Amino acid sequence: MKSFGVHLFFLLFLAAIASVTVQAFTGTYGINYGRIANNILSPDDVVTLLRAAKIKNVRIYDFDHSVLKAFSGTGLELVVGLPNENLRDVSANADHAMNWVKDNVLAYLPDTHIRGIAIGNEVLGSNDEFSGFLLGAVKNVYNALDKLKLSHLVQITTAHSQAVFAASFPPSSCVFKDNVVQYMKPLLEFFSQIGSPFCLNAYPFLAYMSNKDQIDINYALFLPTKGADDPKTKLHYDNLLDAQIDAAYAALEDAGYGKMEVIVTETGWASHGDENEAAATANNARTYNYNLRKRLAKMKGTPLRPKSVLKVYVFAIFNENLKPGPTSERNFGLFKPDGSISYDIGFHGFKSSSADSSLLSLKEIRASGWSGSYSIILTMATALLLVL
Repeated sequence: MKSFGVHLFFLLFLAAIASVTVQAFTGTYGINYGRIANNILSPDDVVTLLRAAKIKNVRIYDFDHSVLKAFSGTGLELVVGLPNENLRDVSANADHAMNWVKDNVLAYLPDTHIRGIAIGNEVLGSNDEFSGFLLGAVKNVYNALDKLKLSHLVQITTAHSQAVFAASFPPSSCVFKDNVVQYMKPLLEFFSQIGSPFCLNAYPFLAYMSNKDQIDINYALFLPTKGADDPKTKLHYDNLLDAQIDAAYAALEDAGYGKMEVIVTETGWASHGDENEAAATANNARTYNYNLRKRLAKMKGTPLRPKSVLKVYVFAIFNENLKPGPTSERNFGLFKPDGSISYDIGFHGFKSSSADSSLLSLKEIRASGWSGSYSIILTMATALLLVL
């Protein structure tokens, strides 16, 4: 009788999970929280800044516990990162993957809304140092989540740069590079099985900088332009970002995974650069990010996938003063290190008194909807693990 009761509880639990199955993204707009800097706001102040700006979806590139603690009870939805340097170990040892998930995900649920885990970043296409470890790490982390009854609540992804593509214009001609396909196809097959999207880091800024003679800057900035036509699909593009996304869809179609959703995990425009980065200006950065917000507010897809509402994480919250590379790399932030705005696209800068007064209490957050359900389900998961 006891075993029947446990079995019944297990079935009821799975039914409850199915009824509140969530994706790692709410709405259309999110932001990346990079921290390669020594002068930016504390995680607690970042929470205040984001909530005042009403930005709910946030990605980080690691699993820093001070950030996970700061996000506890806030209602912000977080994607944590397993850095590239951890891939070899997690790929080789399932127990290490389980311990990582327990220490850096399970330990912070349900109060910190960890909605996804990004396994590595831009692993494929640039160099082969970590390519052979990506799929193994993805599978081991997913299997750990599955054993902990969290695989329906925490989504597994990995972000790709444009370097995985052999060509991207016209969009319909895009395919994956030959040296990428051997790693990409098994990864896409597994993601199709578990319902994960294809995550793309897409930068019209970088494309324009590399092809200034061929790309109209207005096309890159969402400004009025004659646009571009795809001769195969007969589709018209009035901005470069849409074309980049549809190129990814074309590559997925060619690989046999045309139904997979594409989510933009990074995009942005630098507000300052070196002498050879003339397009990196505050005015251009403001124009790009302001027009991007307007485009996302329309809740529409791309010319090739008009019914798939576009979801984007902007890069990034802050200018990061310790990032290597050209000056532009340190100037993608919507906010300066002290939380004041880099330029005006409709967000308010950090003001501790007014921002603090606008914050909801934990009690109010938990009373506001799915947050309470999320907590209940994860509490049930913990109880189930103890019973079993």
